[in-house]
Amino acid sequence: MITRSPDLLQRHDEARPLAPPPAWQAQLAGAIRDPAELCRRLGLNEAWRPGAEAGHALFEVRVPEAFLSRMRPNDPADPLLRQVLPLGEEALPTPGYVNDPLEEAAHTPARGLIHKYAGRVLLITSPACAVNCRYCFRRHFPYGDNSPSRAQWEATLDHLRSDPTIVEAILSGGDPLAASDRQLAWLVERLGAIPHLKRLRIHTRLPVVIPDRVDDALLEWLGATRLQTVVVLHINHANEIDDAVADACERLKAAGVTLLNQSVLLRGVNDRVDALAALSERLFEAGVLPYYLHVLDPVAGAAHFDVPDEEARGLVAGLRDMLPGFLVPKLVREIPGGASKTPL
Repeated sequence: MITRSPDLLQRHDEARPLAPPPAWQAQLAGAIRDPAELCRRLGLNEAWRPGAEAGHALFEVRVPEAFLSRMRPNDPADPLLRQVLPLGEEALPTPGYVNDPLEEAAHTPARGLIHKYAGRVLLITSPACAVNCRYCFRRHFPYGDNSPSRAQWEATLDHLRSDPTIVEAILSGGDPLAASDRQLAWLVERLGAIPHLKRLRIHTRLPVVIPDRVDDALLEWLGATRLQTVVVLHINHANEIDDAVADACERLKAAGVTLLNQSVLLRGVNDRVDALAALSERLFEAGVLPYYLHVLDPVAGAAHFDVPDEEARGLVAGLRDMLPGFLVPKLVREIPGGASKTPL
């Protein structure tokens, strides 16, 4: 079983007196991690349990209570549940679906560092996620080999210091905001000290699945950096944005953060024009601009989410007929070895 535990993050922090964890950390620790419990809590028929346990054996269930509360009970087709419910289909081999669909292993010049595109690098800031999405392109990623200690981070940062063409650092994971604020403040302070860096980008799902993550401690280090800061959220369906998520977005915007969203086009989740239009409208109401709509990365275990390219183009064409251009995300695919995302 592939496990991404928040416990791995503790080795980054120096010993300190015990104190009650922040609310978000308590919610992270209390996430549902048993497929039988997930089925029971949502009133699913017993027939769903064997498939859920089979999928869980390949990639463990992790669903926070705050995200669970937005799902419809007794509905296996709920678009939020479908993103996180393991299925027996995940064990079926599918031609072209592989463990490393973006060939990231070939672009890791230092521990925890992925350097694929000109001018920007990606830092694997945390091996943990608040929620394990079944379509995740890094569900097989070797996090154990890419979780630097502080001493190893200094070696990784040397790569950035030595290359003046790098102007943007992207915090990714896992989910970078699953790391402690102490660790993130330490890392962002060092990034800000690199003269040629201009921007800090954070790709995260945590403010969506646990909105309490956007607390005073997070806003303090975000507001302290000289770097222009962009937070790219990952929201696939309008039902993910409740009042608590909208409030979290408002707090980030008030701190001077630019908010973007990227989605993945998923069969049974958002593969309808009306669902995508509702998502764009709800995002903009929350102060978030639609950015990318990704077609599925062909990761082993996720073939049942695939939407063919021609159908994807038709959906985006339908969006253009309904929405102003600034609410229509760019339809893209990530191709290994490409210089950027490839428009479709």
